[in-house]
Amino acid sequence: MPVALLWGSPMKTLLLALISLTLCLSAESSFADSAAASPAASTNPCLVPAPPGKPEKIPWVEANEKQSKILGEKIRLIFEGDSITHNWSSRGQAIWKERYEPLGAFNFGIGGDKTENILWRIQRGQLDGLHPKLVVLTIGTNNLNRKNTPEQVAEGIAAIIRSYQEHCPGVVILLEGVFPRGHEPSDPLRAQIKELNERVARFADGKKVLYIDFGEKFLEPDGTISPEMMKDYLHPESKGYQIWAEAIAPVIGKYFPDSARK
Repeated sequence: MPVALLWGSPMKTLLLALISLTLCLSAESSFADSAAASPAASTNPCLVPAPPGKPEKIPWVEANEKQSKILGEKIRLIFEGDSITHNWSSRGQAIWKERYEPLGAFNFGIGGDKTENILWRIQRGQLDGLHPKLVVLTIGTNNLNRKNTPEQVAEGIAAIIRSYQEHCPGVVILLEGVFPRGHEPSDPLRAQIKELNERVARFADGKKVLYIDFGEKFLEPDGTISPEMMKDYLHPESKGYQIWAEAIAPVIGKYFPDSARK
């Protein structure tokens, strides 16, 4: 059969269709490869500075910024974190006034905060003009609760440490393991917290980054959390803040040797 006749036959239509399909598949493959390599596709949300999820928390941030600017150089000790840290002003208030207020302590904790929210606060100038000697950092439980992986959260915590070191040269970070949560030891978040704490413990260098994990002190012998310790199995009650204070007392005493050890 002549070639010209073959090309003019239905065979021509089939051949063109096959060529078109091949080109489409090739284009889709290239797009997929490009998307996988795109930074946006692999961004860790724990590293992207973001304001608090609830707009009503913004005034809290602004109030902290205003007060810290007034105090300035008087701030020598910073507590940084989420609602667990913020609650030093309520459930841990008596201990705070006795132990930390005389040391020039300031509480930057904001309820609901995640690693990205602290990065946002630092980015907008929270630490401008401040030169703390020691920072007590407790963060990460809200990230895990919002389904970030322990690896992602650890990266976010590392970024916070770097940001503090960049803005406050010479500062010492006391990094605390995330506290246990959930009534039963079988709570899925317990395993994630364990993995996260194992990861962040590696950040400690014994000099500028210290690590402490006293989470087991919040637990009953069978591994459960009692309502007396954490009524909602997440936020420590006043008893928990006493445990917290005692656990970090040796570190506080080292950097503030004249502090009262009560």
